Amino acid sequence: MLKNMISVNNPKSRAAEAFRTLRTNIQFSSLDGEMKTILITSSAPGEGKSTVLVNLAITIAQSGKKVLLLDCDLRKPTIHKKVAVSNSRGLTNILTQNTKIEECILSTEINNLYVLTSGPTPPNPSELLGSKKMKAIIQEFEKIFDFILIDSPPVLAVTDSQIISSLCDGVLLLAAYGVSEKAALVKAKSLIDKVGSKIVGVIMNKVPDHSEDNYYGKYYGYYGSSD
Repeated sequence: MLKNMISVNNPKSRAAEAFRTLRTNIQFSSLDGEMKTILITSSAPGEGKSTVLVNLAITIAQSGKKVLLLDCDLRKPTIHKKVAVSNSRGLTNILTQNTKIEECILSTEINNLYVLTSGPTPPNPSELLGSKKMKAIIQEFEKIFDFILIDSPPVLAVTDSQIISSLCDGVLLLAAYGVSEKAALVKAKSLIDKVGSKIVGVIMNKVPDHSEDNYYGKYYGYYGSSD
């Protein structure tokens, strides 16, 4: 259930307000139509990108925009667990079995928010994500939804995020306070830059209340240009 997400469970919290601020920044960046498909990734596992992604998707949907939450982590998918839906059929079925898109996209309890899970784990994730069919699917989604928010594996783990980022209008790089290493973040940015993708912002996650840098509260820090 999405009720375990802070954007739903505690909408007046500072953390929920952080997501609304992030939503506003993204929507202002989209005024010229260049920010429709957004990838959220991190340099390493365990930094909270999937939870942040779901909360952001909820917040954008609450503003009246039609949002697709797309799980492109075909190796260790988690979005279906976050939103408590089945992962028996999803993106890999569309890519490998010609299953129709409308048969795989699921609605949620949040108005305007839809989910496409990863589907069964394939033997060749990178090849599927880099296929012409994947590009065509993303283009089809852009006709249907106002925003497509994409989850993917950490950048330093496998090449999947680089591949997917090349199909997106922008990338949000997530860092966890006290966890993410500077060298890892720099390398992650370099890898994304190498494929010509654009990092449009950084999200600081897990910021403790006592931190002098803390602005939004215990869980989420800031958003801003990576330049």
